[in-house]
Amino acid sequence: MFTGIVEHIGTVEEFKELDTSESGGNGVSLLIKDATSILGDCHIGDSISINGTCLTVTEFDENTFKVGLAPETLRRTNLGSLKSGSKVNLERAIGGDVRFGGHYVQGHVDTVASIEKIDKDGNALNFTFKLKDLQYINYIVEKGFIAIDGTSLTITHVDHKQGTFGISMIEHTQKNVIMTLKHIDDFVNIEVDLTGKLIEKQVELQLSSQISNEESPLVSLIHKIVEEKLSKITK
Repeated sequence: MFTGIVEHIGTVEEFKELDTSESGGNGVSLLIKDATSILGDCHIGDSISINGTCLTVTEFDENTFKVGLAPETLRRTNLGSLKSGSKVNLERAIGGDVRFGGHYVQGHVDTVASIEKIDKDGNALNFTFKLKDLQYINYIVEKGFIAIDGTSLTITHVDHKQGTFGISMIEHTQKNVIMTLKHIDDFVNIEVDLTGKLIEKQVELQLSSQISNEESPLVSLIHKIVEEKLSKITK
């Protein structure tokens, strides 16, 4: 679990495709350097978020660490576009003594979005994004949370028909994340707020359970409404 508060910006040292003898099946090895500030308490098997993607440390030294990327990770995220020299947002998994400044971020990227517009607003920057998978717009609400490349941000506007949404980034955040290094049409990783997905699933399960039970309150209510409508028609 993460907070969406980026701790450090690292640099890709190596992006290497592995053969089956190395990875067990067409994976990728990613080596990140310039990461000394977050490796002081690192252990093999720890989770580190790279651009909002929770990944497992397989090797490390005082300045670098390595992770493996599965094909599913490459399909879901923008990590496949990384190359030597690319800058990435880094955050260690939270501990019990961490103040919670962002929101609950799993590091499980849902989809990517492209940058459609960047506008100055005083010393802030306003970004507009368009989702690749439009169904995720259902979980994005104005003034709600979202994680973009692992950065916890607040939604400023949403267009559910177009599948677009926006955020406003203050000057401090601009200096401490990679968003300002990106351009129009570049892709960012998106993790929507887990709360919306959980609520949707619970409502779906409850409705399914109620509808399948002829004696449930919901079915009884539906029958009552139908009977009342039919009685009005027959009068």
